[in-house]
Amino acid sequence: MTNPARAVLFDLDGTLVDPAGAITEGILAALLRHGVPHPGDERLEALVGPPLAIGLLGLPGMDEELLPSVIADYRAEYAASGMAASRVYPGIADLLAELRDSGLALAVATSKPQDIAVRLLEMQGLLGLFDAVHGSPNDEHHTVHSGPGKAHIVGAALAAVGAEARDAVMVGDRHYDVDGAGAHGMACIGVAWGYAAEGELETAGAHAVVDSADGLRELLLGAAGRAV
Repeated sequence: MTNPARAVLFDLDGTLVDPAGAITEGILAALLRHGVPHPGDERLEALVGPPLAIGLLGLPGMDEELLPSVIADYRAEYAASGMAASRVYPGIADLLAELRDSGLALAVATSKPQDIAVRLLEMQGLLGLFDAVHGSPNDEHHTVHSGPGKAHIVGAALAAVGAEARDAVMVGDRHYDVDGAGAHGMACIGVAWGYAAEGELETAGAHAVVDSADGLRELLLGAAGRAV
């Protein structure tokens, strides 16, 4: 869609798809197999959002030497069973179809590696609903030096759908989504069903926080949505 009147960018895990423990449990298993101690549930859940390599290096007992093998171990298990275990959040598939029917351009902007994001969307039956999918480089080790932000991913997704920031809105579940949108002067709607800590989205400056697909529909397609 070229120069759309409006575009919506979505985060993936925690926003469109519930990993159903596949991410945190898979990462924990990979860590333990490599002798890295359990970091605690809170720190594991915080890994859903930023690039995995950057999140892992913040854990006690992790270093860059271990990083490639821990990631490879986790990704192999995720590909074998984690993607299939994930579930689309209630009402999301219908909402995406409705947004497309209304003429909006839709894109995914995720810190997940590009190829894995495409495979997950395809497996969950969502890929055909998007005009573009943008993620992190497939070589995750190289993301260590690019920083945890999503601004470059959001920018690529905006460009792919031919949208200006003023005509677009980001939807996500972590402060990384709010920050990435804000770097382009774009509004962000937070979703409460994901992995944000209490108050995280509001503190980051989310335009609004919704707790259901119906609430998101009202903001994107209702009277409030035209003001976003």
